[in-house]
Amino acid sequence: MNLTLRIWRQAGPDAAGSMTTYRVGGISPDMSFLEMLDTLNEELIIRGDTPVAFDHDCREGICGACGMVINGQAHGPERTTTCQLHMRHFSDGDTIDIEPWRAAAFPVVRDLVVDRSAFDRIIGSGGYISAPTGSAPDAHATPVPKEAADTAFEHAECIGCGACVAACPNGSAMLFTSAKVVHLNVLPQGAPERNSRVRNMVAAMDAEGFGGCTNTGECATACPKGIPLPSIAAMNRAFLRSAAG
Repeated sequence: MNLTLRIWRQAGPDAAGSMTTYRVGGISPDMSFLEMLDTLNEELIIRGDTPVAFDHDCREGICGACGMVINGQAHGPERTTTCQLHMRHFSDGDTIDIEPWRAAAFPVVRDLVVDRSAFDRIIGSGGYISAPTGSAPDAHATPVPKEAADTAFEHAECIGCGACVAACPNGSAMLFTSAKVVHLNVLPQGAPERNSRVRNMVAAMDAEGFGGCTNTGECATACPKGIPLPSIAAMNRAFLRSAAG
């Protein structure tokens, strides 16, 4: 496959950025999207040019590090992470636009790399449970209802990639924050901090400069792990209950 790539290049947070066009050939349909970028970077290095910076780690769709807007869609045309997107979903001769996440709370570090540490600060504000010291509790000492366990597992699948923020027209982090809140709030182990957790995490989210939620639903559509949109309503209910009591 021969492709034309239009990639956002930006030398640093305070530098001006622009789309730069590259042509790359010999791309196998079985390559992942990141492998295709590796091929481009190898060519750039051979030519003495600066390679394109992009974030990645596991390349197995579980760490959430890779993230870019491909032809206007977070993670590209398939509901998966960028590292698990394969070139078979594109055609020979295609022009592909590649940009970083666009959100005020995700400042560009360089090229396609953005600073997502705002997510870490949201989790740090309340994404934990009480852990009394002493000997380890017996297995199954705290019964968890099946429905609560299923809900917790569903929301624990969030990998913090930021696709929800990138897809939201308001740059909202409500889906991410609600996933972290609901995951712990439905479990009996998370009960002691239930009220403070939702208040603190919502406050941290607002302080980071994320936009407000207007229920457009683009976040859930783009989420590679399928975090459900109703989790936002569940967090809102928990927030109202915490304020009342």
